[in-house]
Amino acid sequence: MQRIHFTADDLARTRLRATAGPEIETGLAQELFARGAGQVYARWRRQVYKRLRAKQGPLSSAPTPADFWQAALAPYWRRVLAYCEAESEARGRLVMRGGVEQLFATLGRRVTWEGRVLILHDGPDEHVRLGGHGLVLSPSVFLAHRPARLFRDPLRPQAALVFSAPPDGEQSGVLWDETSLPSGALGTLVGQTRAAALQELRVSCTTGQLADRLGVSAPCVSQHTAVLRQSGLITTRRVRNTVVHTVTALGMALLEGKVALPAPVPERCDTPSLVTA
Repeated sequence: MQRIHFTADDLARTRLRATAGPEIETGLAQELFARGAGQVYARWRRQVYKRLRAKQGPLSSAPTPADFWQAALAPYWRRVLAYCEAESEARGRLVMRGGVEQLFATLGRRVTWEGRVLILHDGPDEHVRLGGHGLVLSPSVFLAHRPARLFRDPLRPQAALVFSAPPDGEQSGVLWDETSLPSGALGTLVGQTRAAALQELRVSCTTGQLADRLGVSAPCVSQHTAVLRQSGLITTRRVRNTVVHTVTALGMALLEGKVALPAPVPERCDTPSLVTA
């Protein structure tokens, strides 16, 4: 079992975040796809299998993380992120009412809180000390076979604890519904990421916020927004040290199918830089 030791500083710096990021989620989704899961994932697995077959033919070898991201997460990322944001907010209300201890109590029977030690009974046999940096807890739709999993990155001071948050039957119907994906014609011509960016920018947001919602890096978002801005589809303004993007009237008309589509512009960074979890 894995024992995570908390100091007072660790508890003070422990926080919730909607997602652990596309790299970790892609690794978890690949494991889920290979392992198989319950009925709530059956529709997702069929759609992913169909996309992977269309791209590489018979699945004689495992797809690369980037290819798997495009097939299994990118089409659903906006809805998955919204679902996880709602899940994170609900857990945050638990913390406000009962503290971190009550939050840990919701992670399942295979996770226990004893003194200042969080025990993952399904984890490797080791002691983990957080060094005063605390812990970031994030829900995951794709972690289905165990209640929680710890991720540590030597380049980041805070460890991430991803906990299982599978959808129920009704929620899965919304998450895996292909009919609400961005327009195929628009996505083909301006690129899937830029089409999704236009959809998101119906409500103004910063570069960082847009990167989180699209599941790509901030520099990648900057490249895409530059193309959209040059095409007159969005505007960008600076508010102190923050850049805020907003869809224009032309962009809205394009989204609503009221104007002709622009000429296609090749995308150069449609996927995040992925590593296996």
